[in-house]
Amino acid sequence: MDLVEIDDPVEQYEAMTAVAKLADAGPWDSVWVYDHFHTVPEPTVNSVFEAWTVTSTLSRDTSRVNIGQMVGCNGYRHPALYAKIASTVDVASHGRLYAGLGAGWYEHEWKAYGYEWAEVPERMAAFREAVEVVHKMWTEERPVFEGRHYRIDQPINEPKGVRKPHPSLWLGGGGEKVTLKLVAKYADGCNFGNGDPEVFRQKAAVLRSHCEKLDRDYDRIKKSTSITFDPAESTAATIEKVERLAEAGADYFIVYIPRVAYDHEPLQRFAEEVIPRF
Repeated sequence: MDLVEIDDPVEQYEAMTAVAKLADAGPWDSVWVYDHFHTVPEPTVNSVFEAWTVTSTLSRDTSRVNIGQMVGCNGYRHPALYAKIASTVDVASHGRLYAGLGAGWYEHEWKAYGYEWAEVPERMAAFREAVEVVHKMWTEERPVFEGRHYRIDQPINEPKGVRKPHPSLWLGGGGEKVTLKLVAKYADGCNFGNGDPEVFRQKAAVLRSHCEKLDRDYDRIKKSTSITFDPAESTAATIEKVERLAEAGADYFIVYIPRVAYDHEPLQRFAEEVIPRF
């Protein structure tokens, strides 16, 4: 619903691009989009641009920031296709892609677009296989995988991307038995906790435990959480919020700024007053 006050779809797209360009010129590390076809949390007849198309165009309209999705919905693309798209965008962006992936949750949207909806256990089982398929597509020359939900038979994925050893993979979700174990095994970054320090602390401890069991360096994984910067909120209050999350183990923050498409001042204020403190 961030573009509803702009009538023309071209102007909507340009407003979105303008925000990305402003972030590109400042101290921000990345720009993120979401992977939905309808507005959330309720479907309304308003513009929603397709995530990978946006990712690819923003990657060419910027030159410095990383571009990611929080997160790509596994159910909307076969993981082999997802890996191919991500490889292409990683090249187009000169290695600036943060490829986000999650199990998906928006039941109405799945059904509206003709995707077969499954309950949580099945979606998580498919997600587990998908992450392995994506990793194989990025690291093996002629990968083979035979699962219950997906199979691949020696697909050639060239080029595999620019960033080494492969495009940066971010997994969204805090499921302790599946998602966080997949993060420990495969991911370069993750997102969980929804800005709640206590939830984040608990999930981070579980992730650390999985890393120890898999002999994975916990510190090499970017551990992000999402926060909202209310333009009416004081800078001091925002800094305190970030500090509490950092103490809980968060080392990366994805910041949502309401109405930033219409007013760039809060984006600049956060960049000038909050980011330098960290």
